[in-house]
Parts: sequence; C-alpha cells; structure tokens
Amino acid sequence: MNRDKFEGGVRNLRGRGKTALGAVTGRPRQQLEGAFDQAAGAAQHAYGRARDTAHDFQRNGRHFADEASERGRAIAGDLQDRGRHYGNEAVRRGRAVAERADDNKGVTLLVVAAAAFGLGWFMRRTR
Repeated sequence: MNRDKFEGGVRNLRGRGKTALGAVTGRPRQQLEGAFDQAAGAAQHAYGRARDTAHDFQRNGRHFADEASERGRAIAGDLQDRGRHYGNEAVRRGRAVAERADDNKGVTLLVVAAAAFGLGWFMRRTR
C-alpha cells in the first residue's frame, strides 16, 4: 500500500463524514465540501492503486523477461549441442562412405555409371 492509497482512503472517509454531518445539520456547504472530499479521495485512492498495479506489472515483466531469456539461452545451447552432434555424425558417415568407395573402386564406378544412365533415361524427352 502506498501513501496515495492511504491518504485517498482517509480523505474519502472524511468526506463521507462531512456529507453525513452536513445532511444531519442542514448545511448544504458542508455537504458540498464533503462530496468534493469524497470524490478527491476516491480519485487519489484510484491513483494509488494504479501506481501499485504499474509497479506489479513492471516487477512481473522483469521476471518474465528474465525467465524467457534464460529459457532462450538453454534452448540455444541445446541446439548448438545437437548441431555439433549431427555435424560430427555427418562427417563420420561421409568418411566411412568415402573409405568404402575407395576400397571398392570398380563397384563404385559401376554404381555411379548406372545412376547416371538411369537419371539420363528418366530425364530424356519423349515425343
């Protein structure tokens, strides 16, 4: 609770008292002053509540931003680890294929020639 909420509530209550006392004693000026104090107190109290709400939003916003940043860093770290793993795995498998092709040059040449012929056959123009 901040000062504006407290003072606004007190002023509102004081205004209600003035209004009631003015009504009982038959003094319209006192009733009017009481109504004014009530309205001013209610406005000051509402201002104090708005300040508290803005402060809460600011604090919660910082909390959410920090949490989102932390989660983002964790996800980025995980993606970097996965990327390194997949990159290393691709290099390992590529080297294995290259070694196998180097060990079996004749078969590799035959497979490449067959693939080129098949691709050419499917891409030819037919009339």
